[in-house]
Amino acid sequence: MINRVLIRIRVVQILFSCSHSETTDLRKAESELMLSLQKSYDLYFYLLSLMVELTNTYAQRVDSRKSKLLPTKEDMSPNIKLLNNKFISQLSQNTELVKYMNDRPFSWAEHDAFIRNLLDNILNSDIYKEYIESQTQEYNDDREFWRKVFKQIICTTEDLYSILEDESLYWNDDIEIIQSFVLKTIKRFDENKGTEQELLPMFKDETDKEFAVKLLRESLFNGKEYRELIDKYTKNWESERIALMDMVIMQIAIAEIIEFPSIPISVSLNEYIDIAKSYSTIKSASFINGILDAIVKELKEEKKIIKK
Repeated sequence: MINRVLIRIRVVQILFSCSHSETTDLRKAESELMLSLQKSYDLYFYLLSLMVELTNTYAQRVDSRKSKLLPTKEDMSPNIKLLNNKFISQLSQNTELVKYMNDRPFSWAEHDAFIRNLLDNILNSDIYKEYIESQTQEYNDDREFWRKVFKQIICTTEDLYSILEDESLYWNDDIEIIQSFVLKTIKRFDENKGTEQELLPMFKDETDKEFAVKLLRESLFNGKEYRELIDKYTKNWESERIALMDMVIMQIAIAEIIEFPSIPISVSLNEYIDIAKSYSTIKSASFINGILDAIVKELKEEKKIIKK
C-alpha cells in the first residue's frame, strides 16, 4: 500500500530534516523513516474506521430518539437501512481492522462534534436520499453507497484535514494518497469473504521496503559526492540563493538514478520534479530539471549509468 511516490516524499522530508543537523545518525534517520511510513499506514486504518464510527453514531442517535420522553412517530420508526448496511457490517467485524484498532492508540471518540456534523452532512445528501429510496438492500448497493459517501462527502470535508493535521504531522501530506487506497479497498470488498476480507498490506512486497531503506542510506552515505556534482553545475549560482529543499531533492534523485538500475531515468526525474512542485519554490521544478539533465548526461558519458 505504501507506494514509492510516498516513500520518495518521506525520504526527502527526512533528509531535509537531517540537513539542519551538523551530524547525521543513520540509525535514527532510518527509524524516523519507518515511523513516518507506519503513520501513513495508521491513517489507512483510521479512515476505514471512520465509516464504522459514523454508523455507530447513527445507531446511538436512533436509540436516543426512541428513549425521549415524548418520542414522535418518526422517532419510534426511523429508517434503519443505514444500520443494516451489509458492507459496514462486514467492515466493522473485519479481523485485520479490529485487531489493528485494538493495538493502536487512536480513535474518533474525542472528535464527536466532527462525527455528528459529518453524519448530518451524509444524512442530508442526495446520495443518502437515493440510497434509502431504494426498496432493496443488496450488498453491492450498500458498498457503493459508502464508496460514494467516502469519495464525495468525507474526502471533501475540510474539517477532516484539520483533525488529521493535529493528530500527526505526516498525515496532511498523506491524505490524498491514502484516500485513494481506501477507495480501492472498498471496491475490493467481497461479501463472500466475510470477516477475513484482506486489507491492503503496508508494503506491496519486500522490495518496496528495501527501496525505502536503500534510497535513504545511499542519499546519506554519498551525500558529499552528490552535492559536489550538483555544485559543479550550479557554480554560477550563489549557494545561498539555492533553496536547501532543491539541494535535498537533487541529492536523492541522483542517488536513485545511480543506485537503482531497474528504474528508468525518466521516471526518477519526473517523480522528483513533481515533489519540487509541491514542496519547494515556484521556479524549483524547472531549475532542478535543468541541473539533473546535465548531471545525467555526464554520468552517462562516464559510464556511471547505462540505463535509459
